[in-house]
Amino acid sequence: MSQMTTSPITSVLVANRGEIARRVFHTCKEQGIRTVAVYSTPDADAPFVREADVAVHLPGASAALTYLRADLVIEAALKAGVDAIHPGYGFLSENGDFAQAVEDAGLTWIGPSAEAIYAMGSKIESKRLVAAAGVPILAEMDPNTVAEAQLPVLIKASAGGGGRGMRIVRSVEALPAELELARAEAASAFGDSTVFCEPYLETGHHVEVQIMADRHGTVHAVGERECSIQRRHQKVVEEAPSPLVERTPGMRARLFEAAILAAKAVDYAGAGTVEFLADEQGRFFFLEMNTRLQVEHPVTECTTGLDLVAMQLHVAEGGELPAELPAAHGSSIEVRIYAEDPAADWQPQAGTLQSFEFDGLQPAFAVPARDRGVRCDSAVESGSVVSVNYDPMLAKLISWAPRRAVAARVLANALSSARLHGVRTNRDLLVRILQHPSFIAGHTDTAFLTSFGLAELSAPLLDAETERIAALAASLAAAAKRREAARVLGGLPSGWRNLPSASQTCLLKGPRAEHQISYRWSRNGVVAPGFDNVEVRSASANRVTLAVDGITSSWAVSHYLTTSGSNIVVDTQSGSASFEVIDPLPDPSAARVSAGSLIAPMPGAIAAIQVDVGDLVTEGQALIVLEAMKMLHTIVAPASGVVTELPARLGVNVDVGTVLIVVAENDSAPVAEDQKTSEEIEEKV
Repeated sequence: MSQMTTSPITSVLVANRGEIARRVFHTCKEQGIRTVAVYSTPDADAPFVREADVAVHLPGASAALTYLRADLVIEAALKAGVDAIHPGYGFLSENGDFAQAVEDAGLTWIGPSAEAIYAMGSKIESKRLVAAAGVPILAEMDPNTVAEAQLPVLIKASAGGGGRGMRIVRSVEALPAELELARAEAASAFGDSTVFCEPYLETGHHVEVQIMADRHGTVHAVGERECSIQRRHQKVVEEAPSPLVERTPGMRARLFEAAILAAKAVDYAGAGTVEFLADEQGRFFFLEMNTRLQVEHPVTECTTGLDLVAMQLHVAEGGELPAELPAAHGSSIEVRIYAEDPAADWQPQAGTLQSFEFDGLQPAFAVPARDRGVRCDSAVESGSVVSVNYDPMLAKLISWAPRRAVAARVLANALSSARLHGVRTNRDLLVRILQHPSFIAGHTDTAFLTSFGLAELSAPLLDAETERIAALAASLAAAAKRREAARVLGGLPSGWRNLPSASQTCLLKGPRAEHQISYRWSRNGVVAPGFDNVEVRSASANRVTLAVDGITSSWAVSHYLTTSGSNIVVDTQSGSASFEVIDPLPDPSAARVSAGSLIAPMPGAIAAIQVDVGDLVTEGQALIVLEAMKMLHTIVAPASGVVTELPARLGVNVDVGTVLIVVAENDSAPVAEDQKTSEEIEEKV
């Protein structure tokens, strides 16, 4: 067991980054506790670093060199003179060796005992442990003995979660390659490459129970959450209470009993989460226990009024929990805003967030004092740089209301009216999920995105006609911006003449289509062919007011310079459209990518190169593995051919659009004098 701490905590180092570091700092500051951050080189200007009372630099960019270095984190804590370490989630939060090292250094560990982490840290051993305590489980399988009849299976990392190291396998032939990728992801994310298999259920419900326990024998099941809507086995939407549990008589009591049994099996103390996979009939099976605070903990805070971080601190100080905790009430829904493109196989995005703004928010990280509202727990702010080195989650937007339907509606409205510029996000997908009839009815499962079609769910919020009108607004705002910068008669409308003149034109590439906008100013206002139902009421550089079919609305417009030119973003209450301004006279000498070139779809590091120049490849064959934002992404051959060029180099960081490899068709590929023999080619393929 951990040492019993009775002295109050006066200073805390958070061994983490981003949103969770800010969340812990918030509660610490409310309780008069001094805060210390550790930060990597890319995070030097991050909000969490500025908000800490003291910050210690960990030189390096990757997690392996910084946030996963237990020795450096403890050294920073001792140097800063803190008396406790909070691990947050991810990184070292479920590392028993780290927890023990913290206590061996004479510091207070804000979490469960190292013994409990060891016991639950291995998903393989934890299943055996809770099964002995009477908790139902899914059978664990040895990856080396999986047979065709047992498919499909899910490969999972034993030492962590968050979707890293998880792979669905539907054929025995694919198993070795998927195991290799899963082990590599697990090692990169958790420092442990151990993986295992379990039966994969195509549909189900991911339901979890929040546990809070002290060191005096009290264990509370604080409430349950449903986290069934996921992508790549990582949660996207979470809520409390669970709609499945709400409509299944007796399920909550059985869940709570199983979660408490699991916690008591390891003498658990602190905040933890017991996760289950459930079916529509209310049967459930233990998946894992996360021995830390969860990303989705705010929905429990919003429905109970509890500050879970404050309770963690209290337990770490040796405090006792009350015999009863407040009953949950109302409904709370959380969505994770990721820097990614759902329509492009969830490709992570990087770059500068020119704008990250929401209207009408309640205080961030705070336990709600009212019965409804929206809070944003964010790792970023306007101007933040999204790095390729870490998870692509930017923020969590959380709503709460007396009724679930209201919580969903206010959350969708907050998202759709947000101003998120500079980096592509999953915002439109989240709004469509929240507005989907099945979600509103509470019918969600782990196959939600597949069942209702990712292409449809990730389509732009603005329909084709609204996007076309937004393109007109963007053109008018661009012209107004040019006039405002003019040295002579800048107050006149762009293109103004005292006699009729030719129309102005603007070519824009929007989310759905390209738009050729043509218009001219007349004595009676703007005349724009194709927009007979649109009346321009006013147009400035940053706001355009239009009356469409007699209905007036005012749209905000923002202008940005990019490496490839300029962008114009039009924000409406129901969504946004980002337009790339297309140069009508492009530079003919601009570099062009040669035929057969495969380019980097995202910034990242080359993790593996699986072919050489001269190799024959077949359609769909894995060629290069790119590591970005803690995930591995495989670049495959779009068609059969031969590798003619291979500019990619192992371990090198590349930007979006970088040519990685060139594959030519067999009959057009040059044959080098030293080309490999057929036997060598066959062996490689």
